Amino acid sequence: MAQVNKYQSIKVSNNLSKVLDDNLVIEAPLQININGKAYTVVMRTPYDDTELITGLLYAEDIYRHKEPLSYEIIAKKENHHDIINVTIENEKLGKGYLNKRTLLSVSSCGICGKKEINDIKVTGEPIKKSFTLNFDQIQQMFVQMTSLQFTFKSSGGSHACALFNNKQKLLTCKEDIGRHNAVDKCIGNLLKETNLNKAKTMLVSGRVSYEIVSKAFFAKIPIIVAVSACSSLAVDFAKEFGICLIGFSRDEKMTIYANPQYINY
Repeated sequence: MAQVNKYQSIKVSNNLSKVLDDNLVIEAPLQININGKAYTVVMRTPYDDTELITGLLYAEDIYRHKEPLSYEIIAKKENHHDIINVTIENEKLGKGYLNKRTLLSVSSCGICGKKEINDIKVTGEPIKKSFTLNFDQIQQMFVQMTSLQFTFKSSGGSHACALFNNKQKLLTCKEDIGRHNAVDKCIGNLLKETNLNKAKTMLVSGRVSYEIVSKAFFAKIPIIVAVSACSSLAVDFAKEFGICLIGFSRDEKMTIYANPQYINY
């Protein structure tokens, strides 16, 4: 079963554009309860949820016994925002649970401090359009970011994020093995330099999930451009937040998923 949803997009190639439907991998929250109490929320692609929970609890030293776990679906919704309870005898709970550490596990990094599905919400006024970009300007920004990906050139194993002002001037570029970490480093860099308000375009070397969009929104960065795919939840939130979200920006092409008014195409 394909774990995707269809979203309308605008394909731009060779100075031509057309509207069509595009398949996006689903990203949705799964709330995990342990013995009736909310323990954590993980962002995941739905299906195989019990396998996901089993592996997760094993890796975190929460449950490593041979006996199978007992699962109960508390809520199952069409949008895959599901809640599953796991029953574990108290004496079989491992150190990972007893240490009371907040578990972090999402589609690529984490939603820090989120224990329940209702916690996954961001409030604030949508970002308003203040400038526009064209395809050539976006490509030139990627050239600048790529030239600074020294760790990737050496290892092939790191992600990058770069922030630019509204004149396409590079403000900061950071690398990290985690996409979210690279984003945090860039935002933290500009916070320390007290010029985060100048950041208007975010480039990322991988794909975009919900959390990267939320980070951009908190930083009031209105445009996100990714080399790779965007998740369904990323597009949903970008539309709500007034953020222009672009994916698959490579090989002289790009796909605009949200708020195309920022782009002259």
